[in-house]
Amino acid sequence: MNLSSFSLEGKVAVISGASRGIGHASALALADAGANVVVASRKIADLEPVAEEVKAKGVKSMAIAAHIAKVEDSKALTEQVMKTFGRIDILMNNAGTNPYYGPIMDQDEKTYDITMNVNLKGLFFLSQLAARIMKAQGGGCIINTASIGGLRAGDLGVYCVTKAAVIMLTQVMAKEWGQYKIRVNAIAPGVIKTRLSEALWKDPAVNAKAIASIPMMRLGEPEEVAGAVVFLASKAGSYITGETIVIDGGRVHGEPAHLKKK
Repeated sequence: MNLSSFSLEGKVAVISGASRGIGHASALALADAGANVVVASRKIADLEPVAEEVKAKGVKSMAIAAHIAKVEDSKALTEQVMKTFGRIDILMNNAGTNPYYGPIMDQDEKTYDITMNVNLKGLFFLSQLAARIMKAQGGGCIINTASIGGLRAGDLGVYCVTKAAVIMLTQVMAKEWGQYKIRVNAIAPGVIKTRLSEALWKDPAVNAKAIASIPMMRLGEPEEVAGAVVFLASKAGSYITGETIVIDGGRVHGEPAHLKKK
C-alpha cells in the first residue's frame, strides 16, 4: 500500500474535547497527516496552546469554545467552522465526562443528566449537524470515542451505559448515512493515561491492579489511540464503517495468562 493513503492533506477536521488527552493527541496526529484542525472544548484558554501546536506543524488551526452538551454551542461551532473553512471532512466526537464514581443505586439525577448530556446527547446533535454538512458536500467521516466500558459491564455505571449507546449510535449512523458517503466509526480505548482516568493510574496500588488486568502489562498512551483515528479518517480506512476498534492492550480478553492462578 502507498503511504499516501494515510494523507489527510487539505481536509478539515473538528475535534471536541480537544484540550487534553486523546483529543489533544489526535489533533496533533491529524495535523501530522496534513489536516487543518479545529479544536473545541469548554475553555478557550485550554485550547489555544493546542491550536498553536497544530499550526506549528504547517497546517491551519482554530480554537473554539463550545460546551457540547448545549446544542446551541454545537450549532455555533459548526457555523464558525463553515464560515472559516467552508467544509467539515472529519468530525471526532471526543468530549466526555464522568462526574460520579460509585454504585448506580446511589447516583443522583444531576450527575446522571450531566453524563448523558455530554457523552451521548452532545455527540448525537453535533454529529447530526456535521452530517448535514457532509451530505451536502458529498461525504465525510465521523469518529466517536466510546470505551471498553461500553462493551462489558464495569464499575463506572452510567458512564458505561453512555458508551454502550455510543457504539450502537455509531452503527445506526453508519447504516443510515452510508448512502451519503459518510463513514461513521468508533474507537473504544481501555485505560489510557489521561486526566479522565487519573483515579486509575495516579494511585500506585490502583495502578498496579489495573496493569495486572492488561495482557500488555501497561497502560496506554494517548498517542497510541491517535494512530487509529488517522487510519479511520484516511483513504486507508475508506471501506470501514459502523465498526468499533478496541484499543486496550488486550484487556477485554481477560487478565494476562501468566498471572492466572493455577
